[in-house]
Formats: sequence, structure tokens, C-alpha cells
Amino acid sequence: MKIKLLVSYIASLLLLALLQPVMAQSSRYSGAWPDTDFQLKSINLDEILSGGPPKDGIPAIDKPIFEDVDAASDWLDPLEPVIAVITDGTARAYPLQIMTYHEIVNDELNGIPITVTFCPLCNASIVFHRKVGGKVLDFGTTGLLRMSDLVMYDRQTESWWQQFSGKCIVGEYVTTKLDRVPSSIISFDSFRLSYPDGLILGRETGFDRPYGRNPYSGYDRINQNPFLFDREIDQRLPPMERVLAVTTNSGNKVYPFLLLREQPVINDTVDDLEVGVFAVGELLSVLDASLIGKSRMLVEATAWNRKLPGENVALTFRLEDNTIVDDQTGSRWDVLGKAVEGKLAGAQLLAVDSGVHFAFAWMAFNPQSEIFVLQ
Repeated sequence: MKIKLLVSYIASLLLLALLQPVMAQSSRYSGAWPDTDFQLKSINLDEILSGGPPKDGIPAIDKPIFEDVDAASDWLDPLEPVIAVITDGTARAYPLQIMTYHEIVNDELNGIPITVTFCPLCNASIVFHRKVGGKVLDFGTTGLLRMSDLVMYDRQTESWWQQFSGKCIVGEYVTTKLDRVPSSIISFDSFRLSYPDGLILGRETGFDRPYGRNPYSGYDRINQNPFLFDREIDQRLPPMERVLAVTTNSGNKVYPFLLLREQPVINDTVDDLEVGVFAVGELLSVLDASLIGKSRMLVEATAWNRKLPGENVALTFRLEDNTIVDDQTGSRWDVLGKAVEGKLAGAQLLAVDSGVHFAFAWMAFNPQSEIFVLQ
């Protein structure tokens, strides 16, 4: 009996020793996060760093108010970037000058609950479905970062989610991944030309913020060191080089903006996916000058499936008089993958899973990515 008690006591001590690091990590956050289940996690909590603001210190927008393009023209520069989300012909745009101060918008588009997110530190704009297992989740900001990227939380369970991957990393939903909604970063001018009846997230957010000013002045200088990034930087690209990243079921490929300046229209194949990259237009950086309207110009880049829905043959595209034209019919296309003139006028290419990010962030989360090179 004494031996059994001794073995049991030793086992208890060993278990306590194993749990102490977890308990110590969890205790750092228990005050602000009493409902988060820290026993369920897919990462080491030491990877989490404070970004400065407290929980909800960067307030999400839960009741977005929209304006038509004419009203938004009074305060939005034609070349300012917006996150464009188009579902079944319904188009909405979320200006980055607003997203920079809120990072998350909980919205509903055509009856579909979505969350629009933007992490300025990674230049990552990603839109997610926010219905998980039959439950609609509302997201907020934790004030925490992992690999310089926004860590979100859902208000229903206070689980933590990595914005860059859409994965839950701590809490009840651990290892669950949010489904992505196709979106593009384009200029306000491109949006209103393609969707004149589209709606723009307005400045009536319920918060007093200096929209139009950049709180991260000078952050996107190409060799700038990322904020609170505690990993080795992939040396294949400058850390703040913007890349258009395309994701397939079996891999990733990135198109650096420096190369897109030289080759604005690309016909490529990523795994078995026929991809068309359109980088003809320009837009303003929101992370350069203190006033967005005085910032430098960047490439406006999007990616599309070159096969029209129901077709087996991929179109090929070229640049002609600064306009995207397909070789097969001579039809003209805009940056949102829509044929605007010619035999295919009105046709719409399908979006591929893609996004524009800083190279350091994309390569940190996707180190096996292939980098496009000019032939």
C-alpha cells in the first residue's frame, strides 16, 4: 500500500511539473481572458506578444454603415485602396484608411455572415466566413500578435484565431479553420468603374478616428524591420516587398511587385490551376506617408482563373495600350476579371485564392512557397 501511495505521489508531482509551464503561460492572460480555454492550443503561448493596445483597444466595427460611390467620392481619393468583396453581383468596398484603425468588420453580405480583416503590420487583408458549425461568430481584436500578425478572438467562446491563416490557435475551436471569401485590394476608382452601384464602408463608424492619416508612417519601406517579428526573415525577398500570393490545394506561388512592374500581365500555371495575374493599374500605399493621399504609388494586382466557368480552354492575356486583352477574342478586361468590351463582354473570370501581403509575413507562414521569376 505504501509503495502504491508513493508511486501515486510521484506521478502527481510529475504531472504538476508538466502542467506548470502551461499554467504559468495561461496565468499571464487569465485576467483579461477568463473564458478562454488555454488547455486547448496548437501553439506555444510564448509565441504570443503584446502589440501594445489592450483587448478591443483597436475596436472592431459591428454595425457597418455604407455609402454609395458618389457620397464616398467626397472623402475617398480615387486611388486609395479598398478591399473589394463581390458575391453574386453584390459589391462592397472596405477602405483601408478605415480598416487600419479597426482591423475587423463583422458584416453580412447577401445573407452570408462575413468578417473583413486587415493587419497593417503584415499588410494582410483577408475576408472570412464567420459561421462555424452552425454558429455565427463575432470577432474582435486581442491586442496580441504572433509573428507580427493580428490575433483575433471570437466573442462567443473567446478562442484566439490567427488572422493570416484563419486558424484557431487557442481555445474551444482549436485547429478549426475559417473558410475564406474571395476578395481583392484595388483602387476606389477601379471599384466604382466596375460596380457603380456598389457600396462603400463609410466613416460613420461610431468612433472618433483620424481617417485618412496613416498611424504607421514609413512602415512599408522595403528593407524596414517588421514590428515584433521574432523569427528569421526569409532572405529570398526584402521583408516589406509586397507580393501577390496565390494558393492552391497543394501549394503556393508568390508574384513580387517589383517583377509585376516589369511584367504587368502574366499567364501562368500553379499546379493544375491556370492563373492570370493582372497588375495594370496603380493605387496608393496606406503605410507610407502620414497622409495617405501623399503616399507613393503601388501596383494594383489581382489573380484570376483563366478558364471561364464551364469552359475547358484557358484564355491567354496580353497588355495592349495599357489595357488587358485576351488573345482568343480580343475582348478587353478590367482588373476585377470582368470583360468590359468585345465578344466576351459581361463575362466574369472566377477569383483564385489570393491576396497581397508583405513578403516576410507570407514566407513565415508559408515557407515552401514558390517565387515567380521572369522568363
